[in-house]
Amino acid sequence: MSTPVAPTFITHEVTNQAPPLVYDAWSTDLPLKEAVIREGGGWHEAELKKYGTRVGGELMAAGFLANENKPKFRPFDRYGHRLDEVEFHPSYHQLMGAAIEVGVTHFGWSHSATKGSHVARMALSYLHNQADQGTSCPLTMTYAAVPTLKHSAELATIWIPRVTSSHYDARSIRADQKTGVTMGMGMTEKQGGSDVRSNSTKAHPNGATYELVGHKFFFSAPMCDAFLVLAQAEGGLTCFLMPRWRPDGSRNPIRIQRLKDKLGDWSNASSEVEFHGATAWRVGDEGRGVANILEMVALTRQDCMIGSSSLMRQALVQAIHHARHRVAFGKKLIDQPLMKNVLADLALESEAHTALTARVARAVDGSSRGDEKEAAFARMATAVGKYWVCKRAAVFVNEAQECLGGAGYVEEANLARLYRQAPLNSIWEGSGNIQCLDVLRAAMKEPASLQSVFAEVKAAQGQNAVLDTEMAKLVSDFADPATLEVRARSLVERLALCLQASVLIRAGNSAVSDAFCESRLGGQHGAAFGTLSAKAPFDVLINRAFPS
Repeated sequence: MSTPVAPTFITHEVTNQAPPLVYDAWSTDLPLKEAVIREGGGWHEAELKKYGTRVGGELMAAGFLANENKPKFRPFDRYGHRLDEVEFHPSYHQLMGAAIEVGVTHFGWSHSATKGSHVARMALSYLHNQADQGTSCPLTMTYAAVPTLKHSAELATIWIPRVTSSHYDARSIRADQKTGVTMGMGMTEKQGGSDVRSNSTKAHPNGATYELVGHKFFFSAPMCDAFLVLAQAEGGLTCFLMPRWRPDGSRNPIRIQRLKDKLGDWSNASSEVEFHGATAWRVGDEGRGVANILEMVALTRQDCMIGSSSLMRQALVQAIHHARHRVAFGKKLIDQPLMKNVLADLALESEAHTALTARVARAVDGSSRGDEKEAAFARMATAVGKYWVCKRAAVFVNEAQECLGGAGYVEEANLARLYRQAPLNSIWEGSGNIQCLDVLRAAMKEPASLQSVFAEVKAAQGQNAVLDTEMAKLVSDFADPATLEVRARSLVERLALCLQASVLIRAGNSAVSDAFCESRLGGQHGAAFGTLSAKAPFDVLINRAFPS
């Protein structure tokens, strides 16, 4: 009698799956490279390439770890002493250290002698954000704090060298003992939200300093070394610098009540806090708090654009990479006509957002050098771009998820994380309505800002009839004061599209700009992605976005 053969339990082989993606995030991004060179930051290309390689490899892996291991609140030590500290996974510190070393927090300021330094810094942030979005919150606030700090010569002398350091120092000790610091911001309170003039936190004079008593409902990155906050002083709403440690070495009584349980942004901690007589220094005159801190907000809003445009870029990369390796119905997905339409449409959208973001970075760079025309353009274009670029992120990432099917919905792929992250930038630093109202306010109070945006669009006049027609109508619609506010979203959306079209036209690639104008301005597009006309340059758009 023969011996039974034991069954084998090999159920299947793993086939028809995309390989792990490790790549150079700079060299594979032709739209970003062209935009950075066009706007004056190309002189930093060698270092951008180095960082692009790190982003597409080790930092991408660190981003997964930092989001899988959320920050932990440590209110007390084991003996009952008050700590008010947040513990992060080592990968978070790895990401922070890498970003600060290359200059995400300081490059625009530390290389201010060279034109285009803020454009180069925008590219560094754009790359870093693709590996992890949460760390970009404290990185952004540290970068953006510099103009506000300059409203106090004494504080600027002390703190600007600290925030522009290329060293990341995670130790919870006094700022003057550290090799570099990070800055946070506290504006929002329970009763007001964006209406910061209703803030109730009080500032009581105490010699050369003030004692702050009150709360903040959203207090991001509570482990930063100092915060720019708004509080009511005798002279009105005022901006203050509030360190986590007092000069005498005692903890400043900034009491963390809890960490926010957020939809996304898991690697970063956001909190609710109370101030129990926290020591703070006044930044600028009493009553000028909103005006002074808005200089910081202008830059954080720019970084919202950078964050959303780079997040969409990363989603696009994942979708194209998958489609190039996955076979369905006898052909690779990338060769299926309808999938090709979807990917090309996403690529076109991504390129337009990247181009506008880089152009705004050039305006910020010019503004920092005293160029009044660029400052006027930045004033309005930042709000326009913040509204439209950030608004598009969630629907964009969802479409990229569909390219992967069910695999795009699970946490093992980073598209699930990108989708949870996608709504953040449209909410943070003023949601959509705030941006649109800001555009109208600037148009009325600073008409030069609106005219500068119109001039930017008209710089492409005569090169595309669709844009010319839309721009003429838009100018007329802005001139009609009736129902202006209720039409604000429509006007700002159209203005953003016209700006993107103008930048793309002048970039010189007619295949890209013609497809954009026809689809986004000319009515040859549906309400969803993947509705480009049959004559669109699908392969050109996809290969520009992510060469095979």
